[in-house]
Amino acid sequence: MAEVRTTRPFAKFEWMIAWRYIRAKRAEGGVSTMTWISLIGVTLAVFALIATLAVRSGFRAEFIDTIAGANAHLTVVQPRAVIEDFEEVADRIRAVEGVVSVAPLVRGQAMASGSGRIGLADIYGIRLEDLKASDAIVDSERTVGNIDDLPNGIAIGSALADNLGLGIGDRIEVTTRSGAATPMGTSTRRNAYEVVYIFSTGRFQIDEVRAYLPFDVAQSIFNRDGVADELEIRLEDLNQSEILKQDIANAAGPGFWAYSWQDRVGRFLRALTIEDNVMFIILSILVLVASMNIISGLIMLVKNKGRDVGILRTMGLTEGSILRVFFICGAGIGTIGTALGVILGCLFAIYIDQIFSLVNYVAGGGVWDPSIRGIYNVPAELRLVDVVKAMSLSLGLSWIITIFPARRAARMNPVEALRYE
Repeated sequence: MAEVRTTRPFAKFEWMIAWRYIRAKRAEGGVSTMTWISLIGVTLAVFALIATLAVRSGFRAEFIDTIAGANAHLTVVQPRAVIEDFEEVADRIRAVEGVVSVAPLVRGQAMASGSGRIGLADIYGIRLEDLKASDAIVDSERTVGNIDDLPNGIAIGSALADNLGLGIGDRIEVTTRSGAATPMGTSTRRNAYEVVYIFSTGRFQIDEVRAYLPFDVAQSIFNRDGVADELEIRLEDLNQSEILKQDIANAAGPGFWAYSWQDRVGRFLRALTIEDNVMFIILSILVLVASMNIISGLIMLVKNKGRDVGILRTMGLTEGSILRVFFICGAGIGTIGTALGVILGCLFAIYIDQIFSLVNYVAGGGVWDPSIRGIYNVPAELRLVDVVKAMSLSLGLSWIITIFPARRAARMNPVEALRYE
């Protein structure tokens, strides 16, 4: 009895046959064209998915960094009242594990003017050592001046400085409604300060109104002698704000409330999460559509190679071998397209600043208006989890859908395949 010999799956000859089929001859140019269309489609779909996820992650990270960097992680207030014993309250809060710093603040709004221009300013009265704890104010590359000169002047946002036409050494006039009470209402108070520091947090809405004055000066102009409006708290981990919020409120004492940065921007974060999920679903459909081109190409390939399949079957190839040959064809296109898409998407995320600058230059400038979008450039954060998600989705879809036309080829009757050739 003759010995039946079997070959291991994905043997070398199966790869050789699949490679010959992918490299279609000129007479079968339609198959070759569909191969290129499928390859380019998968590449662009994966590129778009990774690039979009990177930009979305960058927007989220930029949003959190600028909001949490320029503002308190937690804020303690006494509703409808000022904090009189703020030093004692601050000492009790500092004893809570996870608290890095506690800064008393005086806050108020004022009319700012300079160089014949007028704007609105959100004044923060803060001590110099507490302001230095704010990374977004101190560590920005766009800062001008010396923050150590704050006791002798005022620090203002870069957009506010541009709106008022001010630079370092210029004087800004601050008008507040905190003067003496008169029969006509509260009178205004005007004070002029030298601009000693111009900062840029990276968020236009903050930079166009924020200004910092020394704590004692702000107490004087807002009639807060010996008291503070709120306590600004920074934590070792800003993501612990919701967990520590109640502990800090209890440490502050009865009548005090604590709210976190997430309470202020929670709706925006939830909106970003929903948008991220919807965007991923939409782009996943784009990857699916691109993968469907592989089916079209394989169906044409199976039809054109019907005679070859019949010959291979009569030579002894099993259905499994035929299936694997055509599976390698489709999966190979999907894998190569996915790899190219990943490379292009990662390069886009890494060099997005240079790409953005080129687009802005070609368009003649003004493509990105920070006053409308709130930030100064297009952020991108390349995360491994996003790359893995895009790769898994593309490879999974391209490999799975390849099985169907491959099974059709494997189940082809060799006699019927040869009869009509």
